[in-house]
Amino acid sequence: MTAEQCTPRDVATAMAEAAAEWIATLDDTQRSDGVWHWPGSPAADHERVRWYYTPTDHGGLTLHRMAPHQQRAAMRLLAAGLSDAGYATATTIMGLENVLDRTENFTAGFARDRGRDPGMYYLRVFGDPQSGRPWAWRYGGHHVSVNHLVVDGEVVAGTPCFLGADPAVSPLLGGRELRPLGGVEDIARELLHSLDSQERDRATLSTTAPVDIISGNRVRLSDGDRPIPLPDLWRGHFDDQPLEDRLWSMHNNLEAHLGVTESDHRAVELTKAPKGIAARDLPPERREHLRELLEVYIGRMPSGLVERERARFDGDLLDEVHFAWAGGAERGEPHYYRVQGPHLLAEWDHTQRGVNHAHSVWRDPTHDFGLDVLAQHRAAHHTSGTSRRKNE
Repeated sequence: MTAEQCTPRDVATAMAEAAAEWIATLDDTQRSDGVWHWPGSPAADHERVRWYYTPTDHGGLTLHRMAPHQQRAAMRLLAAGLSDAGYATATTIMGLENVLDRTENFTAGFARDRGRDPGMYYLRVFGDPQSGRPWAWRYGGHHVSVNHLVVDGEVVAGTPCFLGADPAVSPLLGGRELRPLGGVEDIARELLHSLDSQERDRATLSTTAPVDIISGNRVRLSDGDRPIPLPDLWRGHFDDQPLEDRLWSMHNNLEAHLGVTESDHRAVELTKAPKGIAARDLPPERREHLRELLEVYIGRMPSGLVERERARFDGDLLDEVHFAWAGGAERGEPHYYRVQGPHLLAEWDHTQRGVNHAHSVWRDPTHDFGLDVLAQHRAAHHTSGTSRRKNE
C-alpha cells in the first residue's frame, strides 16, 4: 500500500500496534503514569484534554523514566501520528532544548534539576488500544503537543497539534541556518506581500502583534478569547513563588515591549465570524497561495489523515477561509497571523525572545479532541445498552 492509499483506519492500526508494543514494555510503576483510563470514562474526560506547550508537566511518562528500548517504542508511536516531515520537525524541536539551554547559559530550572531538557517529553495512552473501545494518546513537552483519538478502529481526531521553536533560528556551519518552522513563517509572509493595498488593509488586524497565539491551550474556543498569560499555561498551582513571579514578569514585559494596548487586544481577539480577508475575495493566484499555506499545516499529519484535513478547505470550501495578520511585515519584526474557517484554525506567533521564539498550532474548533464524536459514540452505546437491558 502506498502512502497515498493509506486511510484513517490504517493509521489507527499502526498507532495501535505501536502503543501496544510500548505498553507491553512498562512495569507497574511506569504504567500507572503512562496508561490512563479509556476516553469517555469520567476519570479520563478531564485529563485527556489538558494540553500544554510550555516546559511544564504535560502528564504521562517522561522519556527520562524510560529505558532506551522503551524510548524507541514511544518514538515509534509519535512517528505513527505525524508525517515524515512532521516527525523530523517535532524531533528537531525536541533537540533544540539543548541549544536553548546554552542560550540561557545552562541556568533554567523550572523547579527541576534541568529546565531545558530533551528528556522531559511525556507520553500517555488513554485506554487499551487492543480492546475495541475508544482509545487515545497524547505526546507532549516544550513546544510539542500531539493528540489523537481512535474510535471504532479509525482515527477520528488529530487536533490540536502544536509545534513551536526556541530558538526559531539557529546558526549552522557554513553560514547556514536551522529554521524548523521556516516554511510556516515564510509562506504566510509571501502571501501577505502578494496582496494589493486594499487586500492588505482588510487582512491586517493591527500593526502590533499579540504576545502569543490567541487560542492558547484552551480546550474549547469562544468569542472574545485573548492570549493566555504565561503563568496560566502551566499545569496546576505553583509551589515556587519566585518562578511564578518570573513568568508574570516575562509576560508583562513582553506586552510592554510590544506596546500591546486594549485596542490591539480587541482587534486580534478570536471571534466565531473569522476576521481578515476571505479567500472568496482574493484572485485565483492568491487563493492558491492561501491553500498552499494550509497545506503546510496539514502536512504535519500522517498521510492517511491528510485528505480528511484537506476536506475542511477543499474546492469552494476555501471561500469561507480568512487570512489575518498583525504586527510587522518583514522578517525579524514581531508578527502574528491566523487562518480561520468554519472547521479550521491555524495560528502563528513570532514575538518572543527578540523574535526568535515561535509558536504554531493547527486546530478544528468544532472537533478538537474528537469530543463530538466521542459524545455520539457514548450516547449510541448507552442507548444500545439500555435497550438490551429493557429487552432482557
